[in-house]
Amino acid sequence: MDEKLEIYIPNGSRLGTNVIEAKGVSKAYGDKLLYEDLNFKLPQAGIVGIIGPNGAGKTTIFRMIMGEEAPDKGEFVVGDTAKIAYVDQSHSNIDPEKTIRQNFSDEQELIMMGGRQVNSRAYLSRFNFSGSEQNKKVNMLSGGERNRLHLAMTLKEEGNVLLLDEPTNDLDVNTLRALEEGLENFAGCAVVISHDRWFLDRICTHILAFEGNSEVYFFEGSFSDYEENKKKRLGGDLMPKRIKYKKLIR
Repeated sequence: MDEKLEIYIPNGSRLGTNVIEAKGVSKAYGDKLLYEDLNFKLPQAGIVGIIGPNGAGKTTIFRMIMGEEAPDKGEFVVGDTAKIAYVDQSHSNIDPEKTIRQNFSDEQELIMMGGRQVNSRAYLSRFNFSGSEQNKKVNMLSGGERNRLHLAMTLKEEGNVLLLDEPTNDLDVNTLRALEEGLENFAGCAVVISHDRWFLDRICTHILAFEGNSEVYFFEGSFSDYEENKKKRLGGDLMPKRIKYKKLIR
């Protein structure tokens, strides 16, 4: 029987009540209005699932929080105690010409995590990288392996606010279950963009839903609770199959 995989997510510094707040945010691309007057506050110890069709503007929210893009109007306010760790879909901070260990720890045997020294090889093994695999170059890895490495690298940063963009893509079942358990035990705030409804239903305390026509709905409760709420409010399918936008009025 395979040994159970466990992912340790350090909580980083203590997170205050002011995490991240969207204040009257509007964003458009060309004539497509993604959203206008968007307002929400991330919960101190919650897990927020962001859902909606491709092109709705989900990743754009992360990019604006990180300062990589600017809102057309409004602002995102990041709390003084928030330390953000971000897993993007492009894995932009991974060097494909370096090995797994070189990317993760610059081949250092011991790294500092949670105020103590942790063996880097042992920590990587929690992400299903055996001793020999840790010497593989990243350009030889599958999509799922790159995703696991990026998770390991990001969690090492000990952020107390995690922004995870499609973290379950290509993950094996063991790593997926370990990530679920790690998030459930995480004391900080996590925001997860995902199309995996079953994953979201197991971990989320809140839902930020892109419901079409440039509307975004913030809901306190699980994914299943949100689904029932939306059916009562709007009826029909949970999410539109093709995203529709309001016309941008200049």
